[in-house]
Amino acid sequence: MKKTRVLYLEVAEKLKEDIFSGKYPVGTMLPTETELEKLFDVSKITVRKAIELLAADEYVEKKSGKGTTVLSERPYNKLSKAISFTQILENSNLNVEKRILAVKKVELTENEKASEYFGTEAICFERMYLLAGKPYIYFKHYLPVGLERVTKEDLEKESLYRILYQNGLDIDRFIDDFVAITVNTEEQRLLQTTEKIALKRIRKSYDYNHKVIEYSEALYNTSDHAYQIEYET
Repeated sequence: MKKTRVLYLEVAEKLKEDIFSGKYPVGTMLPTETELEKLFDVSKITVRKAIELLAADEYVEKKSGKGTTVLSERPYNKLSKAISFTQILENSNLNVEKRILAVKKVELTENEKASEYFGTEAICFERMYLLAGKPYIYFKHYLPVGLERVTKEDLEKESLYRILYQNGLDIDRFIDDFVAITVNTEEQRLLQTTEKIALKRIRKSYDYNHKVIEYSEALYNTSDHAYQIEYET
């Protein structure tokens, strides 16, 4: 029994990696159970348990007699029923442009919140979202040092959360705090605004060991576009 459990977890993990990599795009079918048995050299029970696990996390949908369809390729798919604000913007008629400003290793002081999670140094990843050509969201992410494939070129091609997953950092949950803050001159310059108040989002992403593996701060220029939350039912 223990061996079967380990095997189905391994099969589910490999299928999930293949979904994230684009080998099985959203809307396509996974190989049949018989094909997966041969591919992984495992029993039908093991394959079915792996598919059930992926279906429980809503990565796939299995229909009797029709096969298994890929529903999502988001590494944090199981975390929330809320549609991300980025998706809302991209689904709107507004032109959304993403720019990576910098990716570098930085020294952290005790006064910086990220030092609570990463100590004296971290990888700092800065990016900007432009809405209709105007700066709208300024992000600053902090990640643990020593990660692979965290370069400007990589982040232009892959999502941050997918790269974390590829580095063995699997997100279990994240917590978002929203506050209204008074922005300084540098932040006004970045957002190209004269407004003195901005919405700030603080995110802490946790792994299954309850450890913070990503800390980020985002400033929203909500004078041009309100922050929205949309939920699936």
